[in-house]
Amino acid sequence: MSPEKLIIFDYSGTLSLGASLFARPDSLMKQLEESGLKDLGVDSPVVFWEQIVNPTWMEGSTTAAGYKKILENRITAILYQNMSIISCVRISDAVSSFVNRYLGHSRIDRRWEAVLHRLNAHPSIIVIVATDHYAEATGAMIKCLREFRIKAAAAKNAFINLREAPFIVANSADMGVHKADPRFWELLKSRLNLDAVRHILIIDDFGFNEQEGDRYGERNKVEARKEQTLRMLETVFQADVQVIPMMIEADDQGKDALYGNLIMHASTAIDRYLAS
Repeated sequence: MSPEKLIIFDYSGTLSLGASLFARPDSLMKQLEESGLKDLGVDSPVVFWEQIVNPTWMEGSTTAAGYKKILENRITAILYQNMSIISCVRISDAVSSFVNRYLGHSRIDRRWEAVLHRLNAHPSIIVIVATDHYAEATGAMIKCLREFRIKAAAAKNAFINLREAPFIVANSADMGVHKADPRFWELLKSRLNLDAVRHILIIDDFGFNEQEGDRYGERNKVEARKEQTLRMLETVFQADVQVIPMMIEADDQGKDALYGNLIMHASTAIDRYLAS
């Protein structure tokens, strides 16, 4: 199977709005408290981002270490020097609770289901869910798609039958590099035999909808990231690239409604792309 058309979905902030909303300051503070991390010293969004997540993001998002292990190691290293067995267990339990809550909130929004089913039924389309994420997210995304009755495979697998699994989850933690690195796409092109691809449609928020406090979401970098992505895909695939931006220009109260409108707009644009 050598498809000429490829559709690429971003995950957090695009297929899953919940992943972004989870880490808004009020929500994040609630999750830190209820998981037990607050009692262990991760007592504010500032501590969470600046001391825990940002310094470990490269390792967490480009290796198989996983979110749970990264958090455990970092919290132990910076907050506790004389660890007891009880403290180790408390940290492990709190981290597991937090990460499980995060993955539970990071599900694919049901409003995408009809769109994804149409793509799944299309005989000549390959869909890639491409994300910079922790290792646990790969299985979580495949599970979400399975619940939609869509079979998906991880891009890290050595052998993938695209006829049997036309949805591919490409996670930076599995690929070893971020989406901004051409090697991410070169690996996918080679591994999935995508040499025949001539048209690409990408649906992405380019970090715009990402959580406050996360450096990846700085607004002044969004447009540059978008242009860089388009040029990179054009170069790697030698293909025409179209984009559907999923940028939610609304406050927290209006996000859900506008997000729904953007999904409907994307649905219409995808149908045009399939028919062209």
